[in-house]
Amino acid sequence: MDEGTPHAAADQGRALLSTMIADEPQRLRRRSISLGVPVDDADDAAQTALMRAWRSIEHLEMPEPGRLCSWLDAIARNVAIDLARHRARHPESALNDALPDQENVAGAVEIRVLLDGALSALRALPDSLRTPLLLTVVEGLSTAEVADRLGIEPAAARQRISRARKAMGACRKSGMGED
Repeated sequence: MDEGTPHAAADQGRALLSTMIADEPQRLRRRSISLGVPVDDADDAAQTALMRAWRSIEHLEMPEPGRLCSWLDAIARNVAIDLARHRARHPESALNDALPDQENVAGAVEIRVLLDGALSALRALPDSLRTPLLLTVVEGLSTAEVADRLGIEPAAARQRISRARKAMGACRKSGMGED
């Protein structure tokens, strides 16, 4: 047996496969659907089966129409099984559950608008009011600790924190915009 024989058989198999697909282009799609592949995925499954067949045609011992049909059906069955296994490991519902519904999106937008307004109002405060407020709210310092850190009297610290809170409250009542 010469070395050209396996290549000749593969070429003959590819020619036969090309003829079969040209004569009946929907064959693999219909076969995929009959194996339980969803209609939406049938074209992809058929294409995958055809690619697998094309790549491994040289493994077919005798490329004749009857054998080629059986072999192609076996490849389509394996593709359908692989697709079912993939779907079992990666269910679509996980993706759909992660999508926010319309109410969640609207709520997130509303919260974002409020936060942006609060940040704008905070930035609009003079440093003499913003710093004591942030030391109290963010760092959790007491009025005495704020006074000590800023080098002011505790009464002055209380007064600045109170003024900052009033200014922020006024902004909240007006829709969190800058006053």
